[in-house]
Amino acid sequence: MLISVNKDVDNSDFEQLLKFTTDTLQETSTKETGRYLTLLGNKLEDEVYDVMCSCSVNTPFEGTIELISGQKFPDIIANNFYGVEVKSTKQNHWKTTGNSVLESTRVEDIQRIYMLFGKIFDPIEFKCRPYEECLYDVIVTHSPRYAIDMNLSIGKTIFDKIDLDYDTIRQSQNPIKPFKEYYRNKLAEGQELWWLDNEEYKPDSIIFKIWNSLNKEEKDKFTILGYAYFPEILGKQQTKFDKFTLWLSVKQRIICPNVRDLFTAGGQENIAIENFKLIALPQALAKFINNIDLIVDEFISTDTEKLNEIWRTNLKTRNEINEKWINRTIIASSMIYNFGRFNFEKWIKSKLNTATNMRSKIMRG
Repeated sequence: MLISVNKDVDNSDFEQLLKFTTDTLQETSTKETGRYLTLLGNKLEDEVYDVMCSCSVNTPFEGTIELISGQKFPDIIANNFYGVEVKSTKQNHWKTTGNSVLESTRVEDIQRIYMLFGKIFDPIEFKCRPYEECLYDVIVTHSPRYAIDMNLSIGKTIFDKIDLDYDTIRQSQNPIKPFKEYYRNKLAEGQELWWLDNEEYKPDSIIFKIWNSLNKEEKDKFTILGYAYFPEILGKQQTKFDKFTLWLSVKQRIICPNVRDLFTAGGQENIAIENFKLIALPQALAKFINNIDLIVDEFISTDTEKLNEIWRTNLKTRNEINEKWINRTIIASSMIYNFGRFNFEKWIKSKLNTATNMRSKIMRG
């Protein structure tokens, strides 16, 4: 990392230094192509440091630039306000993977950042642009990172796509959230995002498990969550397990090759409820009824934002969320069973209201 400590400069001074530096790098690389073809990563940062020191003579930056090692963003800072991130590629293009969307290693107080990019491929070329003008997408490695294209047209950045500017994103409490919302809205049926971000990251978050490796308590928990989050499981559609399967693998990192058996294994069952006897209940519905208190408890314990994310809805209130869940449960269950005179909907609402009231009392202390 390079640091300049002179604070008595403005944008034009710094941009002039960057232009002089880039032009000098271009000229020198033409004369010393063999040496420059070996300059990647930290070696290129060292070269940029030497050139910037030379170019800073008779400028407000003369004698103020310092090279510092460390995993910081950006690689160069000036006047505790400006910054330059140095990137390079050995390929004949102007694209590469950039820094983390979270910018957790960003140097404090840096406000204006530029990208200085070296295409270390004969013929060698250098370009420099404002950082946010060359970020066209977000990709996921171990965490969401920006994708860089130095030839990106104005108005085509990822920030233009989500209709939020770079500074708004980086200064927010959750920089990744707007990108998740943008890409989730573009998902087709049967697709889901895979993100390891500041909301969901855990030390074991890159480890996948097979369902049969879970203990009984874990298996029961995820089965209950399946009913709580995906009431269509009770239905008749061929795709009724798809969303639960996707959620289980993407969000919980659990691979289950026999999801259907979790809910349907065991044949039919007779259950007595409130002086009514329900005969020959399909096993999926029987398990739902037998575990209704646990299912409702998990459902009301899940906040509105998370349920909207899972369902891809934009419901504003808890009442709307509750009504949506009840309606989906009733529609799905009516596909596989005729309850006759038993008011299944009234029974579910009663269970939901009782659990909600109990939870409210507990939270009030």
